[in-house]
Amino acid sequence: MSEPLIVLKAVTKRYTRGKQSVPIFERLDMSIPTQDFVAVMGPSGSGKTTLLNLLGGIDKPSGGEIVFDKKRMDNLDESKLAAFRAGNVGFIFQFYNLMPMLTAAQNVELPLLLTKLGPKARSERVKTALEIVGLSDRARHKPSELSGGQQQRVAIARAIVSDPKLLLCDEPTGDLDRETAGEILSMLQTLNRDLGKTIVMVTHDPEAARYAKRTLHLDKGHFSEKDLAA
Repeated sequence: MSEPLIVLKAVTKRYTRGKQSVPIFERLDMSIPTQDFVAVMGPSGSGKTTLLNLLGGIDKPSGGEIVFDKKRMDNLDESKLAAFRAGNVGFIFQFYNLMPMLTAAQNVELPLLLTKLGPKARSERVKTALEIVGLSDRARHKPSELSGGQQQRVAIARAIVSDPKLLLCDEPTGDLDRETAGEILSMLQTLNRDLGKTIVMVTHDPEAARYAKRTLHLDKGHFSEKDLAA
């Protein structure tokens, strides 16, 4: 088994709603080995998106520890968290979140504008990322000129352009037809298998979850691991 890339130790997360404290997780433990591909399933309101936000440093736990690549990240300030996200995490969403006025290449380049890379290095990274997702010939197209599947490929290229260790996917095929969804999920498998990306994917779709190496079911703030193939 690979070394763990991410470890959650007794993580608690609460939100304040008015005068109420609403618990999402109570002492949640989780370990994700390097190069794992995990599908997270569970009913609405079970905390799936909150989990992704915690793993990606978008949100902080109310208690407990989050360790990424042997370094604690739950106690980082906002500027260090932003630097952590830029260097280590790629996000893929259900609705692509592309900038409509930018071309595919310009959308993919966006995360690199937060780095110290020069224009030539950024251009090379963008070219490579678009090649990986099979969209070299669509670099100059705007999102409105692309199909849903192509837009999601652009979003994947944007997520991998900074060469992150971790990809966090929130319902990445929820807006796609079954055939296109299969193509996107196969691409995620390739990124995991051939490029060594660690992937955590939230999905409500058992068919999508089958593309992962393992599935975790999240309910009432706790995990149970099941083999969907059984």
